[in-house]
Amino acid sequence: ASRSMSGRSRSHRSTRTGSGRSVSVRSTRGSVSAGTRNRLGAGLVTVPTVETADPAQAVLANPEVPERKRYCSKCDSPVGREKNGRPGRPDGFCTKCGTPYSFTPKLRRGDLVGGQYEVVGCLAHGGLGWIYLAVDRRVNDKWVVLKGLLDTGDEDALAAAVAERRFLAEVDHPNIVRIINFAEHPDLLTGSTDGYIVMEYVGGKSLKDIANDRRTPDGRREPLPVEQAIAYALEALPALGYLHGRGLVYCDFKIDNVIQSGDTLKVIDMGAVRRLDDDGPIYGTIGYQAPEIATDGPSPASDLYTVARTLAVLTFDFQGYSTTYRDTLPGPEDVEAFARYESYYRFLVRATDPDPARRFASAEEMADQLTGVLREVMALQDDRPRPALSTLFGPELQVVDTELVLPTEQPGQLRITALDPAAAALALPIPRVDPGDPNAGFLATVLSPDPANTLAALAGAATDSVELRLRRLRALLELGRRTDAAEELGELEHDHPDDWRVVWYRGLTALAGADPRAAAEAFDAVYDAFPGEAAPKLALAICAELLGDGGDAAEFYRLVWTTDHAYLSAAFGLARVRLAEGDRPGAVRVLESVPATSNQYTAARIAAVRARLRERPATDRLAPDLTAGSEQLTALPLDDRRREELSVEVLGAALEWVAAGSAGAEPAGATLVLGRPAVERELRFALEQSYRVLARLADRAETRIEMVERANRARPRTWV
Repeated sequence: ASRSMSGRSRSHRSTRTGSGRSVSVRSTRGSVSAGTRNRLGAGLVTVPTVETADPAQAVLANPEVPERKRYCSKCDSPVGREKNGRPGRPDGFCTKCGTPYSFTPKLRRGDLVGGQYEVVGCLAHGGLGWIYLAVDRRVNDKWVVLKGLLDTGDEDALAAAVAERRFLAEVDHPNIVRIINFAEHPDLLTGSTDGYIVMEYVGGKSLKDIANDRRTPDGRREPLPVEQAIAYALEALPALGYLHGRGLVYCDFKIDNVIQSGDTLKVIDMGAVRRLDDDGPIYGTIGYQAPEIATDGPSPASDLYTVARTLAVLTFDFQGYSTTYRDTLPGPEDVEAFARYESYYRFLVRATDPDPARRFASAEEMADQLTGVLREVMALQDDRPRPALSTLFGPELQVVDTELVLPTEQPGQLRITALDPAAAALALPIPRVDPGDPNAGFLATVLSPDPANTLAALAGAATDSVELRLRRLRALLELGRRTDAAEELGELEHDHPDDWRVVWYRGLTALAGADPRAAAEAFDAVYDAFPGEAAPKLALAICAELLGDGGDAAEFYRLVWTTDHAYLSAAFGLARVRLAEGDRPGAVRVLESVPATSNQYTAARIAAVRARLRERPATDRLAPDLTAGSEQLTALPLDDRRREELSVEVLGAALEWVAAGSAGAEPAGATLVLGRPAVERELRFALEQSYRVLARLADRAETRIEMVERANRARPRTWV
């Protein structure tokens, strides 16, 4: 569950825990709502529409299977290949196992299948033979598709096969091609009877055709934009989830079997669909098929694996996906999309884990996380947030540090605030209570903000459960009883080692105990498991900052803040890291991006003013920052004391700047500071006035005397 991310240029990865699987994380919920998606792109992506052409134009003029694609259906050996300069035969027997093969279309134009479906021609060749376009002469000359079901001379076997596949006609989902009927047709050459599935015709283009349309003149294929490929997957996943809910598995999801028509998507080719308990033949495609198929058979987890492999094929030039990388993925050092979008890479890694139990628990959960990844990808592209409520975590509880910079005894040296690990841990989002937990209802009534009262209430629970113990662990951490918390965590880890919530609290416990490296290991595992969530990235940012890894801290804070402005800790954290790196403009930009609707807007603006001016060398070009800081301070709704305290800071910086002669060629007083021209006499009068206001507002005599003395020192010399 924990891996290193080597796609970035930095060499130090203090928050990473290595490439091994030292931490295991599994989902606790089999189904998580992914929200409503009523058009292609989840409402986030504009996917180019595909026009639907005349179906007859899709018919192949010369239906042939290239020799390189001819394999025995039983032993997978090459058949029908060129030998001694002579072309391979499209029909014959496998020289290895003796199984007959035929790549010649069995139906011809004009054939009437089942006395109803008139064949127009071949559309493509699949695992069960040719796929044909036909016209339904009994239903308004409607276009349909015929796909081979069984090739056998055994009439009883054919009847049994047709009966067994009748369940396909009951499949009804808007993103799945509809099965209309089953039909039989005699093979006049062999005397056998062939069975066919009759499906609705879906016009448009397959994802394979869409991908191939992006080939360059030199034969290279430009990958699809990551966001477009994700949009396709998000449309297909509910269809697979629908099949899984009916006890069915699709088995052969790939770019050939998904068609875009207009702005809708359809999963086609239902020939490989089977029941979970079926022990019949399994159809799939090398490079897409999960590695456990040969030993364990297909499952919902193996279907989800094929979706991830399809995403990989679409989003980068996946050379060797059916050979070298048959069961693996290249790393971020080799794939630009992975290096650019770490969450997308982690998503694919989890979805293609060799262990089916470590993959996403359901199509719904996979879609939920992929939607989160898509929001992040889109936000990173245009710097516009794409917020959404998490189904796994609640909101962050508070922002630990909004001051960012502190006064210093050494002029010219910026003093950055240091994070309190325990406070940061307890401010992170809390996992939502699993509604299936026996104590879910009881815990909803435990609302006391006092952790001691919470512990007392929890002691009255009628039964024990994971959620009850997690709430107890949380209360112990809030009380600072770390020894008791560690004991509680140990018992949870013993009983539920793979529960992601336990792993999350392992990270919180380590962070509260000032061990950010151990905390990072746990949070990294949760990030691996749920790459669409903001909470683990925020936690990793905090760990990286505490470990002194400003690069990773800035990157994680940036991922969170760019995607969702509800996580204010990410904004202040990113600004804090930028300031520590000496990047004042970068810190100011982040702070000024906090929206006016936020409850931390004023704190962010105050921090921005201070980030602009506090401990700035008087020789810097301060005019723009003095102007901006003055305007922001004037607009803020502050109490009198806070306003005058900030005014003193701004006026003091302006006075030092003017005294140092840094205004340069600017006309005297051209810059206005809090409504005063930036000339020494005016600034001193303004500074004196602010100190005298602070003296009147002081609640201690010593403070009042100090403010009066400062006012007297600031006052310019006059004759009176």
